[in-house]
Amino acid sequence: MQIQALAAYNQGATLEPYTFELKQPKANQCLIKVLACGICHSDIHMLNNDWGWSHYPLVPGHEVVGEVVEIGSQVKHLRIGDRVGVGWQRSACLQCQDCLKGHENLCDQGEALIVNGYGGFADHLLVDARFAFRIPSGIETHAACPLLCAGITVYSALRHAGMKSGQEIGIIGIGGLGHLAIQFASRLGNRVTVFTTSDDKAELATKLGAHDVIITSPEDTLPVPVRKLDILLSTTSQSLNWAAYLNYLNSDGFLSIVGVCPAPLSIPLLPLIIKRRRIMASIVGSRSEMIEMLSIAERFEIKPIVEIFTMRQINEAIEKIRQNKIRFRAVLSLV
Repeated sequence: MQIQALAAYNQGATLEPYTFELKQPKANQCLIKVLACGICHSDIHMLNNDWGWSHYPLVPGHEVVGEVVEIGSQVKHLRIGDRVGVGWQRSACLQCQDCLKGHENLCDQGEALIVNGYGGFADHLLVDARFAFRIPSGIETHAACPLLCAGITVYSALRHAGMKSGQEIGIIGIGGLGHLAIQFASRLGNRVTVFTTSDDKAELATKLGAHDVIITSPEDTLPVPVRKLDILLSTTSQSLNWAAYLNYLNSDGFLSIVGVCPAPLSIPLLPLIIKRRRIMASIVGSRSEMIEMLSIAERFEIKPIVEIFTMRQINEAIEKIRQNKIRFRAVLSLV
């Protein structure tokens, strides 16, 4: 089967038409007709080979929503015609300790969709069906795309930092990750404090469910905290005054980091010791967390703010992402 796609033929190149062949689905695979695909900052990193993982021609796209058109002989949980989503992870060994614990997102043998194959900027996608998830009927296709990466990233990070309900939760940054984190934390019954440098984003944070907003200065000077936080989630890729933010954490509080800052963290030890505070980082969630997150997003009407682009506009969309001019997630429509 010939697949029509968009690919970068070398590092940093603009996307151009690309054709490749796909075989029939193997026993545990499914073939998906792509309806829409999110455009994530991780796609830009891959196009630039920032992480040293890229292979060219590179077909980006790891927030894929489409319709199942073929299934392998061992696929029992999906049917032809199902609307499904595929995120960052393509597969895992499903046999190691992490996988057997239900943490297949941490598998050493795990494969990423656009690192180990072609992604969703194509008319069809062939993938391990065990990493394809039914999209609940109450979630629109274009809204579902960012949930498969940004949504699961912040949801999993908050859960593993101990998020329940009735807690004090802080979110640093209101962007593609942060605007979803605000919604998950607040709609699951928590009081949310948002840290931002922007007045207009402060107003938006309140509309999304934030109870308090703290405008930070470029020097990261922060007011004395009125309320201590149980969890503080950093979604920014900027270096911060971590000592100032640690002061906002309660005893046994978690600083959870999902924004990838290129500089090493500089964190004083004493504020951690005297209040038994903890630091963690988090990647995308497991399969069970993905299913749970999608269910919660439907039930509580958690929606990303998206800009939709056509295939012809793909390079325009990528350039807007490079310049941080998207509010807040870009989605490529193939229908």
